[in-house]
Amino acid sequence: MATIDGDVPMEPELEMSDEELEREAEGFKEQGNAFYIKKDYAEAFNYYTKAIDASPKNASYYGNRAATLMMLNRYRDALEDSQQAVRLDDTFMKGHLREGKCHLCLGNAMAASRCFQKVLELEPDSSQAQQEMKNAESILEYERMAEFGFEKRDFRMVVFCMDRALQSASACHRFKILKAECLALLGRYPEAQSVASDILRMDSTNGDALYVRGLCLYYEDCIEKAVQFFTQALRMAPDHEKARLACRDAKALKAKKEEGNRAFKDGNYDEAYKLYSEALTIDPNNIKTNAKLFCNRGTVGSKLKKLEQAIEDCTKAIKLDDTYIKAYLRRAQCYMETEQYEEAVWDYEKVCQTEKTKEHKHLLKNAQMELKKSKRKDYYKILGVEKNATEEEIKKAYRKRALMHHPDRHSGASVEVQKEEEKKFKEVGEAFTMLSDPKKKSRYDSGQDLEEDGMNMGDFDANNIFKAFFGGPGGFSFEASGPGNFFFQFG
Repeated sequence: MATIDGDVPMEPELEMSDEELEREAEGFKEQGNAFYIKKDYAEAFNYYTKAIDASPKNASYYGNRAATLMMLNRYRDALEDSQQAVRLDDTFMKGHLREGKCHLCLGNAMAASRCFQKVLELEPDSSQAQQEMKNAESILEYERMAEFGFEKRDFRMVVFCMDRALQSASACHRFKILKAECLALLGRYPEAQSVASDILRMDSTNGDALYVRGLCLYYEDCIEKAVQFFTQALRMAPDHEKARLACRDAKALKAKKEEGNRAFKDGNYDEAYKLYSEALTIDPNNIKTNAKLFCNRGTVGSKLKKLEQAIEDCTKAIKLDDTYIKAYLRRAQCYMETEQYEEAVWDYEKVCQTEKTKEHKHLLKNAQMELKKSKRKDYYKILGVEKNATEEEIKKAYRKRALMHHPDRHSGASVEVQKEEEKKFKEVGEAFTMLSDPKKKSRYDSGQDLEEDGMNMGDFDANNIFKAFFGGPGGFSFEASGPGNFFFQFG
């Protein structure tokens, strides 16, 4: 006989009879039921477990614990208990029903249908089984629609189908991951991140969820962090093909973009243009990174004086990301250089709506001034001189143009030609009057309103300017020197 402290004999433990164990198990079950009614599912679980320990071959105890686990959202554990219950008693209708509901919540609609069919064999009029069978059929249909939608890249359709399926299959990680992946492909990154993070909180080794987290970062142009998540996903699931391909593309995109940046910094613009173009072919779906690549290529294009091409690239960048300030600024600068001032003003206004800095306001003001100036006569163009022309160059240009368009020179032409040449002659005189006077020229160059400054050219007499410029005691005339040829001489 065993003793305590070597002296006092221990009383032998008396084994409980099967009947006593059953009574004890029933007592535990009743206590579990009481806690279940109070919605204290954790305590209910404990007492149902005690009942099972006391009587491990009672199907109803497993069924009760399965119901409790379902209330605790532990559907995989509940599924095991439900399956054990029907193994012990194949006629246990509630066990089959709970097994089916667990399969349904976990997204296995085919297995759920088999369970509900078994319930209907046991109880043909079970309205609950009939309704759950319809739910299972709906999930199968949503799965088919989602598969078709994904193949067609109709990601909105997939999200819609998965939302509907998850109403019955609330614990299905597969449906959640598919929804999250499509949200990422739609650019709805915060929503996709939220779904993936919820799964990772429950299962930190879920390769699909790690892949979706990486995908969101990849599409938000956080490529280095994205590679870390793709690598982690591949550690958890070495055969994860999507993670492998995404990791490959992310590394290639990062490397090519960095090569382009280095070439640009070194002033090798042709090589930079080539590298950015190659980077743009790697993944057309990476909108944010491609927007930056288009803008970078546009910057290179402007350096190479391919301004229209640069504008086109910036436009593509903006189309991909309409909040991309740098692309608007680069395009506006190209518009200014190509004298497309209205477009430049629009871009700078767009920038100022988002970032109204001192520099941006100055750029807008300058574009508005150039636009205003562009709507007036371009006196430099009329004389055919550059805007930095010297006083002597302006005089030389006036002499040439005034003689070219003088009415006397075209006296034998048609009425239409005479009118056109007279108009040009007057414009040449206006241009010379404005650009030969330093004060007037300064106001003209600064974009001031000339009419408000008393410089209305409406009453201007081009002949007086011509006479003053050429002078001569006997006046002037054009003499014919052959058919269609004239020369100017002083009298």
